[in-house]
Amino acid sequence: MRTEPSRIPKSSSWPKTVVRKWFHLKCGEFHSDCNRERLGGRVQERRRKSCSDKDGSLHMRRDLSGGWLVESSESLKPPRFGADTPVRSSPPAPNLRMFVGTWNVGGKAPHGGLNLRDWLMSTPFPADIHVLGFQEIVPLNAGNVLGAEDKGPACKWLSLIRHALEGPSLARHRSTAMDSEPAQKPRISFSDLLSIDDNEGGGYDEDHEPGNYPGYGSDEEPLDSSLGGYCLAASKQMVGIFLCVWVREGLMPHVSSLKVSCVGRGIMGYMGNKGSISISMTLQRTTFCFVCTHLASGEKDGDEVRRNSDVMEILKRTRFPQSHRFSRPGAGSPETILEHDKIIWLGDLNYRLATSCSDTQELVRRNDWEALLEKDQLRIEQRAGRVFAGWEEGRIYFPPTYKYLANSDVYAVNPAKSGEKRRTPAWCDRILWRGKGLKQMRYVRGESRFSDHRPVYSLFSVQLDDHVATAERDREGTSNGQTEGLARSRATTPNNPNASGSSSSSSSWGKVQAEELLLLSRTQSCLEASRF
Repeated sequence: MRTEPSRIPKSSSWPKTVVRKWFHLKCGEFHSDCNRERLGGRVQERRRKSCSDKDGSLHMRRDLSGGWLVESSESLKPPRFGADTPVRSSPPAPNLRMFVGTWNVGGKAPHGGLNLRDWLMSTPFPADIHVLGFQEIVPLNAGNVLGAEDKGPACKWLSLIRHALEGPSLARHRSTAMDSEPAQKPRISFSDLLSIDDNEGGGYDEDHEPGNYPGYGSDEEPLDSSLGGYCLAASKQMVGIFLCVWVREGLMPHVSSLKVSCVGRGIMGYMGNKGSISISMTLQRTTFCFVCTHLASGEKDGDEVRRNSDVMEILKRTRFPQSHRFSRPGAGSPETILEHDKIIWLGDLNYRLATSCSDTQELVRRNDWEALLEKDQLRIEQRAGRVFAGWEEGRIYFPPTYKYLANSDVYAVNPAKSGEKRRTPAWCDRILWRGKGLKQMRYVRGESRFSDHRPVYSLFSVQLDDHVATAERDREGTSNGQTEGLARSRATTPNNPNASGSSSSSSSWGKVQAEELLLLSRTQSCLEASRF
């Protein structure tokens, strides 16, 4: 006897959900726990009323990530410029610290015992902003690429990240509050949905997909994100690509114009198994763009051209929705990636080494990273001006990050199984940046054996644009002052027809003063060059 499939909400059909995913409709939605305001002494979450809402009541929806689903930047409660905010606010320091990490996790869901503190908290000083990009958080099979989004692994990663940033005591406090929430129903699989072919009204609604990770998906009021000192500003998933941005609570009132854009570059050049997620945000008057990518794979000759093409298409097709509702007068909202003040590009860029596997093995055995990097496709293509022109990357002092045998420190040059492909080690996982006021302090890799890739992170010192402009004005003023001083010193020399005296002592003094000013000017220029 055929069992009846479980009833699926009628509010949206499963084909509609899948088509929306294929064509990146509503790709501007993202998850956040910062769009909150205090009304009547309690925290409420707002969602902009959509045309599908049947009544005019305020619609609040809890999201699986532990935060709330935001449809666009307009639905966020904007910072109250010139007024007191309900959260503790502190003006951003002239120099902020930003942690940027990328990790291809090989399609494996994280287990509860995975400790991310060794990766996220390994810097000498805590960061003010964490930008974390993942690739292959789900297996890149047909079900995940063509079917509805599997949000379970993303929820687990968010929980582990929050645990690492908050510390064990605060995480236990949060988990205690979650214990009282009802158990979650299992996620409906892709194969289950395919079997529902003629069930009347049996559509699948992604918006009502039950969570499969403890602590998410209930309608209970969330804990205040100020407990751990960090807010989830935004997170977004596209198949296996996942990007999240965490900001210190004190900085959150200064963050505005959060927007998301996705570009698929996988199957048929449009599906989401490869491509990018970009998050745009404004901190005070400085605009940031974080681009997490998973580019075309392959070691064959010419595969680097496909990766170059992916980069060009991502730059071309990424568009952030324009909204001037909460913008200050005269403040422009960036629409493309390159219009931002500061840009970080991270991810599994998949660029390989243009050398034979035997030569690579010998150089790896000798730990000769400098010689290996001369064969790095990304550096070759960048120097030739074919990709990432005007972008910067720090010096690489760590071994190739790909590909390792399972749970080992041995490269997969000689596969353990006959069916596995032979892979040449390469620096697939990279972090690049563009814009003034960004100074890289560290560029290293982690040593977790969880995946066949090693995680990579970079720590940046970030100077906001207001302070960059002030520093430039100061330099110009110093230069102008030194020039005027040099001109005055020359005016006192006997060779000048307007000089009041022509004694040898005044001539000598003028020359000494001019030489000192010239030396001071050169020293100042060297110091400023070393700072940036």
